[in-house]
Amino acid sequence: MYRFFVKKDQIQEDAVIIIGSDVNHIKNVLRMKKGETILISDGEDREYVCTIDELENEQVRAKIEDVNGVAKELPIKVTLFQALPKGDKMETVIQKMVELGAYEIVPVATKRCVVKLDAKKAEAKTKRWNLIAESAAKQSKRGIIPKVLQPVSFSRALEMANNMDMILIPYEEAENMDITRDIVSKIKKGMSVGIFIGPEGGFAPEEVLEAAEYGAKQITLGKRILRTETAGMTIMSVIMYLTEE
Repeated sequence: MYRFFVKKDQIQEDAVIIIGSDVNHIKNVLRMKKGETILISDGEDREYVCTIDELENEQVRAKIEDVNGVAKELPIKVTLFQALPKGDKMETVIQKMVELGAYEIVPVATKRCVVKLDAKKAEAKTKRWNLIAESAAKQSKRGIIPKVLQPVSFSRALEMANNMDMILIPYEEAENMDITRDIVSKIKKGMSVGIFIGPEGGFAPEEVLEAAEYGAKQITLGKRILRTETAGMTIMSVIMYLTEE
């Protein structure tokens, strides 16, 4: 069943008005007809089961048949602080992390990042990244569309994570898996968690020390060295497994 996101002001008492690019997608790409059932989310984990009632040039009217409450989201909020990777790896990271349940994604410029973005490029990239997040949210039937923020410095990222309940930083020199298991097992319902993932060359030692000053906990992801695009998905999968209700 296809899912679409709308703003709250598009939701009426007994119907939802779909506008924008989704109108063309419904009419000309999916070629949906009156009476077909679709799912509509308000972006805050409220899901509306609707049937298409009217197909017009500028809008689609969908009749509300049922309303589902909070169901699709993890009971914790996980923010990924991802060091800017090379090529199009960031797009893969965003897509998969959204599918796995990440709440928000923050691109981070670290000392060993090869990619350098000026303000204009950062704005264009962020716009595309958010489109990828929206597409992944629809595909995985998320209740919200996770936001991808503008790239920030490593120090700024730590400031953003400072009020979170837990900060995790997978680090290749962290060795004790028992300690990692103990740390991760303390993640409980209602918590906010920040995950810091380094670039292809890893974090600089001084960055790890700076993160420790903010209370970041070093963890290991095993004896193998993971690629930057794999590391975040790995720890996110573990967190999802432990906290999914």
